[in-house]
Amino acid sequence: TEGGMAFHGGFAGVVVAGIWFCRREKIPMLSMGDLLAIAVPVGLMLGRLANFVNAELWGRPTTLPWDVIFPGEAAQACATAAQACARHPSQLYQAALEGLLLALVLTWLAFRKGWLKRPGALMGLFLLGYGIARFLVEFVRQPDAQFVSPGNPVGLAVQMGGFGLTMGQLLSLPMIAVGLWFLLRARQQ
Repeated sequence: TEGGMAFHGGFAGVVVAGIWFCRREKIPMLSMGDLLAIAVPVGLMLGRLANFVNAELWGRPTTLPWDVIFPGEAAQACATAAQACARHPSQLYQAALEGLLLALVLTWLAFRKGWLKRPGALMGLFLLGYGIARFLVEFVRQPDAQFVSPGNPVGLAVQMGGFGLTMGQLLSLPMIAVGLWFLLRARQQ
């Protein structure tokens, strides 16, 4: 079987379990969300680095100087007899953006700017930051195989004329919207 983690589905499960746990233990949900928001990017970064090492969830073909030739028949589907198929190391882009960068920003805001005193702000920024990072990386990430077809070689989950979104982009939009809502809510309090 092939590896890979479905973050959006896992995130939904964590939210449901977190709400249940916070209610049971009488812990403020927004404060718990803020604490988790500081820790989650480190886990995301390590997971994306593991994806890179395991040569899974690679990017679309590219000729950029930092391209990577991943092993395996699926990764080499675009190869020719004369040249291997080089791809974007999209796992590293994600590790840097939604992992390292987001962890640094959230930690700085929490401990240097006092955002832990604004319940929901860090959680909102995490959702916004992850959603934007994932939305952008999806442009260079290999699409989910179930959406790729001869009529849809780019693997768009939703198409509207000449415009479309991958499943990762589509699932990131609610995260961006909810993140903005939490940030605005925290700012008003």
